Amino acid sequence: MRMVNIKDGYAIQYAIKKGYHVAIITGGNTNAVRLRFERLGVEDIYMASSTKTNDLTDFLKKYSLSAENILYMGDDIPDYQVMLRTGIPTCPQDAAPEIKAISVYISPLKGGEGCARDVMEQVMKAQEKWMDDNTAFGW
Repeated sequence: MRMVNIKDGYAIQYAIKKGYHVAIITGGNTNAVRLRFERLGVEDIYMASSTKTNDLTDFLKKYSLSAENILYMGDDIPDYQVMLRTGIPTCPQDAAPEIKAISVYISPLKGGEGCARDVMEQVMKAQEKWMDDNTAFGW
C-alpha cells in the first residue's frame, strides 16, 4: 500500500499552482494512486514504470527541461539510475542505503510521512514562493 501524507498532498498541489512541473514516476500501478495525484493537479503520472530513466527523458522533453535542474525524490533501487541523472537527488529518511549514499539531501521524515512536503516547502521558501500570495490559503 502506498501512502501520501495530507501535507505532502497540499505541497504538491500548491507547487503546481505556483508553476512548478511535478511528475510522479512509480513502479506501482493502481487507480487509487493515479486518482489521488490527478486530483492534486499532477498531469505527468508515469505508472508501472519499469525504466524510470525513460520516463524522466519524456518529462524533460515535454517541458524542455534540463536534468541538472530536476529535484527527484526516490527511496529504493529502481530510483538509483534516474537519481544519478538529476541535479538534486533527494530521499526520505527510510530510503535504501544505496539511495541515501547518492542523495544530496535526506529528509528527516519517512516516505508517506511528509518528506515530499519537506523538500517542496524548502525549495519554494528558497525561491520566495512559499505563502507569497493568497493561493496558499486554499486547495
